[in-house]
Amino acid sequence: MDWLSQNAWTVWLGLTVALGAAEMLSLDFVLIMLAVGAGGGLVVALADGPVVLQVVLAAITAVGMLALVRPPVLRRLKSGPELTLGHSKLLGSRGIVTVAATALAPGRVRLGGEEWSAAPYDEHLTIAAGETVEVFEIRGATAYVHPVPTLET
Repeated sequence: MDWLSQNAWTVWLGLTVALGAAEMLSLDFVLIMLAVGAGGGLVVALADGPVVLQVVLAAITAVGMLALVRPPVLRRLKSGPELTLGHSKLLGSRGIVTVAATALAPGRVRLGGEEWSAAPYDEHLTIAAGETVEVFEIRGATAYVHPVPTLET
């Protein structure tokens, strides 16, 4: 027991390394926070502090890391661009009308390298071939588009 109290720093160092290595398998940012707490116990052990102080400081450091550091780190890691899949990725994109479109006779539009059937979003419009349009909605396999206004000189 005398050896353990004189070399407590080796126990704390081993615990720190083991928890840090285990974090590599879990990737939940829990074990790394506990490893930092064990590092706090290591610092007190290296300063020849009593074992009770080592355990208390390790616990306080670990709980503090879990409560104060982990939530913002997780929030930052999980925030990012939203992935849009399917038809929703075409909403707001622009294309060129290849076949004129009216509300009664849908035409064709080239969107993102693909040919889609298209109808005007405003059913009173007629969109001529060659016009640039923006996709407002997609219903089934038909893109509902609206002409993009242009500046005429």
